[in-house]
Amino acid sequence: MQHFPIFVALAGRRVVLSGGGEAALAKLRLLLKTEAHLTVFAPEADPQIAAWAESGRLRLVRRAMEPGDATCAVLFYGADEDEAEDARTAALARADGALVNIVDNLADSQFITPAIVDRDPVTIAIGTEGAAPVLARAIKADLEARLPITLGLLARIGKAFRKMAEALPHGRPRRDFWSDWYFRDGPHAIAEGEESAREALDGLLDRHLARAGRPGHIAFVGAGPGDPELLTLKARRALDEADVVIHDRLVGAEILELARREALLIPAGKEGFGPSTTQEEINAMIVAHGRAGAQVVRLKGGDPTVFGRLDEEIEAVEAAGLSWHVVPGITAASASVAAIGQSLTRRGRNDDVRLMTGHDMMGFADHDWRGLARAGEVTAIYMGKKAARFIQGRLLMHGADPSTPVTVVENASRPDQRIVTATLGDLPARITEAGLTGPALTLLGLAPRHAAAATHPIQAREQEAL
Repeated sequence: MQHFPIFVALAGRRVVLSGGGEAALAKLRLLLKTEAHLTVFAPEADPQIAAWAESGRLRLVRRAMEPGDATCAVLFYGADEDEAEDARTAALARADGALVNIVDNLADSQFITPAIVDRDPVTIAIGTEGAAPVLARAIKADLEARLPITLGLLARIGKAFRKMAEALPHGRPRRDFWSDWYFRDGPHAIAEGEESAREALDGLLDRHLARAGRPGHIAFVGAGPGDPELLTLKARRALDEADVVIHDRLVGAEILELARREALLIPAGKEGFGPSTTQEEINAMIVAHGRAGAQVVRLKGGDPTVFGRLDEEIEAVEAAGLSWHVVPGITAASASVAAIGQSLTRRGRNDDVRLMTGHDMMGFADHDWRGLARAGEVTAIYMGKKAARFIQGRLLMHGADPSTPVTVVENASRPDQRIVTATLGDLPARITEAGLTGPALTLLGLAPRHAAAATHPIQAREQEAL
């Protein structure tokens, strides 16, 4: 970095410019936005510069610059558009102690003026060390389009209100208040006028003061199978109000983006037979943030009541004397059967369904294999990918038909969703062959609708008639 970006205080201080043509005009249009005392030296000045002088916005001296003319000046601009004259006036300004900028002469300038996006008092400076002015202008144009004209007014109203906002506790409560003002409440209120905006700011402060006094609370929220559009409205509201989000490994970035901008996001990953955050550590995190007064969202993939260790976390929260509630989500079994066009239950086929896990804390999980092996049974197996050979062996040992249809759905509901069809007899081989790397749910006793119809067309028509 050759040029260090700073903002120089110019209110009431001298800035001198030499030149009266187009280059001078361009710099003066920018400098007139400041509160500096501007002095222009030019034997011949553009009519616009003369008009500014007549209106008292700057002082115009109709002669060439001389020694001492830049005394006490903070900045000097050489804009004569003549190499020799720019060099002469720059030398005079340096002798008087001013920092020098020569228009279109980066090598001999002591400072540069960046491209500026002006939303006074919000100012954004864009510099490229003189390497790519076109790029700087493009970035400026993009930011100009993105930032509303009213941003400056929002900032001025907010600045006048800063003393009132000191009623809020330091840290996150105060940051959250200003974030809501600038990014949510303020832009809506300013459309109705400045007075409405000031009233909205008072109301916002009252709400945040009430919020700051709230005790900590824990919401156990289901993030669903992965598609952000499958989140419930209640889950979206919880994320919007959260101070802290403690989330599982399977919760995707698209859903975490929906959390409140200021929320603290804490990963608490668990992986079968792999590195994990222990349940005790997760419990401790939830309790610590709740005791600190935070609105905590414990965000779990799918539904928190299905293989989510919800009871253990609720018990820890209750033992700490904290309040809580549960927001259910769409579980992976529902998303997976939707992906293959099937139902978990069907008249004439099965009147119950089992949700089971492929492994537990002790390793591969044991179940009622004899019951699971019966013809027509439907079972949704969570975390069953690595346990596929174990499950296959137990079922075959208890009389299951090797031709029983099995479907494995990876990343259900997500853009990278994959569906692997198999039978119980070739299940492990099909999983290995597919090279599944994402979370997968195994549907025992179900094939995708199109595959089931192709394999048993007569039976499929008969079942449709039921």
